[in-house]
Amino acid sequence: MAYETVLYECRDGVGILRLNRPERMNAVIEQLYLDIQAVLAEAEKDDRVRALILTGSVRKRPEGDKQAFCAGADLKEHKKGERTPWQKREYILLAHETTRRLYVFPKPVIVAVNGPARGAGTELALNGDFLLMADEATIAFPETGLGTFVGGGVTSHLTKLIGRQRAKELVFTGRVLDGQAAVKIGLALKSVPVDQLMETALELAATMARKAPISMRFAKTIMNQAESLDLQTALMIEAEAILACMTTEDWREGIVAFAEKREPVYHGR
Repeated sequence: MAYETVLYECRDGVGILRLNRPERMNAVIEQLYLDIQAVLAEAEKDDRVRALILTGSVRKRPEGDKQAFCAGADLKEHKKGERTPWQKREYILLAHETTRRLYVFPKPVIVAVNGPARGAGTELALNGDFLLMADEATIAFPETGLGTFVGGGVTSHLTKLIGRQRAKELVFTGRVLDGQAAVKIGLALKSVPVDQLMETALELAATMARKAPISMRFAKTIMNQAESLDLQTALMIEAEAILACMTTEDWREGIVAFAEKREPVYHGR
């Protein structure tokens, strides 16, 4: 299926979703959110897709290529006509529904930030499971300096990732972090040169794509709830997940493959 503002392909069990408005640094418009939602719906139903990578694109220019992840909302588009309060609310809710769907997507999501991430770009980045950055890529939360506020669950995700004090410092000041600085404070998992970013993301995605799909769904769903669960509740949920896995063909395949000293082949059944 062709999309207006993104590119999507499935390669060796890994879905690759590229934001594709490089001439605007992948700045967000309504159609971009709609296309992301459509890709997530397609990839969720596709049994070939075991993991998903979200990344940006490259703008080809005579003076040199320019990497872009997502520069935030497309302010040029926002200036076209005054929005009613209802339209503003609908836009915000569309953005939040998109980031929510990314967060609850039942397969692992790796976000590979190849260029600047701001505003809506940081919201997308923080709703994946793993954040990889190019060394020269940057991420920041400039909203308080623009008279607006962070969205997409940033206040929750950022605080859980790096702690309340560091999260406040980034939101209050808008300080810009490069890839290595983001790794140092625990915001990103890994930082590599930009020409190694997709290879690194694909390697991580491929590792996860080889795991049992049902087990991975349980892992993501339950671990996303972990901080709100008391120990007894967590133990009960884990027990139910284990019992459910033990009814699957994949569970049997895992045991047989281990005994035969070979790599298991899982089918999500």
